[in-house]
Amino acid sequence: IALVHDFGHTPFGHTGEDVLDELMADHGGFDHNAQALRVVTLLERRYAEFDGLNLSWETLEGLVKHNGPLVDRATGATLDGKTLPRAIAAYVASHDLQIDRHASLEAQVAAIADDIAYNTHDIDDGLRAGLLTFEMLAEAPLAGEALALVDTRYPGLDEARRAHETTRRVMTAMVEDVIGQTGASLDRIAPGSVEDVHDAGETIVRFSDDMAAREAGLKRFLFGRLYRHEAVMRVRAQAEDVVRDLYRRFMQTPALMGREWAEDAGRMDEPELAIRVADYIAGMTDTFALDEHRRLFDRTPELR
Repeated sequence: IALVHDFGHTPFGHTGEDVLDELMADHGGFDHNAQALRVVTLLERRYAEFDGLNLSWETLEGLVKHNGPLVDRATGATLDGKTLPRAIAAYVASHDLQIDRHASLEAQVAAIADDIAYNTHDIDDGLRAGLLTFEMLAEAPLAGEALALVDTRYPGLDEARRAHETTRRVMTAMVEDVIGQTGASLDRIAPGSVEDVHDAGETIVRFSDDMAAREAGLKRFLFGRLYRHEAVMRVRAQAEDVVRDLYRRFMQTPALMGREWAEDAGRMDEPELAIRVADYIAGMTDTFALDEHRRLFDRTPELR
């Protein structure tokens, strides 16, 4: 499920997704999970008899709703107040993924593991890049406690080992909390089947309330000190420009896209073409997006 979820990644990660969502506002927007579903059910062309990949129902439903139900069971209204992403609405119209129910335990594990990995990897990346310091980290929920323990137990440790010992303790604290909380939830709910998990009315694999608050505090710390750092924001702005430039150029001249993507694109109306262009850009790696930008424009940022 986690691997398939990655199919929805765009060039430059969340930055690319945000820009495509903005550019596609008049054509249904852009959603990471919906794009991943679109890739594995339509855009991948590997088999003679059908488009997409030969994935199980459980994998697809976990991909779409690993963060919880998308619509209210009683009213059918989306739980986030937004319009259901176009690709998800189209798929569930013919293949019911039960988007009003919770996903499997496996999908819930994948979702929270993603959160844990992001937090710890971003701490490590921030320290390696020099955007975070140990002095800053000492102020952060979870990370500050882990750092204090490392410094007490291993005084004078070199920076690389100090960073690793700290991040692994942050990860361990979150993982152990999830295991404990999930075990308690399973004992209380006592599901006898996967249907009981779907109908539990709550996410079973989750942090305790205390850990959830601390993890949210760590996210706020990273947002303020890392994600909004001047150097990060400068690169983000450059990446946004690359995606916008590519989208506008391909909308203007569809023939400039890759051969199979350009096929019939010149005869499409604007909504159809916008979806084709977004699919093409969303499937690019960072490197390929920059190479395409260099091919089409006189000046391309170095993104560093």
